[in-house]
Amino acid sequence: MNIENFADLLQAARAQPLQQRLLFVFAVAVLPDDANAEQRAAFEAGHGGALEPSMCVDKGPQELSSFDTLVHEAAQFGKEWRFVFAGALSGTAQMAPDQQQVDASLNSMVEAIKRGEMARYLAFNRQGLPVALA
Repeated sequence: MNIENFADLLQAARAQPLQQRLLFVFAVAVLPDDANAEQRAAFEAGHGGALEPSMCVDKGPQELSSFDTLVHEAAQFGKEWRFVFAGALSGTAQMAPDQQQVDASLNSMVEAIKRGEMARYLAFNRQGLPVALA
């Protein structure tokens, strides 16, 4: 299945034969302290910068009805974010992954994003549309 939006992600997760936990890491764009004048100008214009994780959560596919639901829940924490990265963790046909597995996977996602290693995750903008980040 080709995932063209957040609804496709939910549909794909719900269709899996193994129970899933969806993993989400919300990130903000920040300007590194050592940025030069050109990088600062680009950042002020809405381009460039580095991504810094600001919060994370796991959800079962049935816990979310839409991207708006996720955005509404995230807003309750009062933290800024520009992109949300999504991954999935499979359990078994009878049981979802346990909390220890979920926490370890979320920590791994956070660390990967800090290192700029985001290719294995789906990234969505605030409108729920996939984005490609280089």
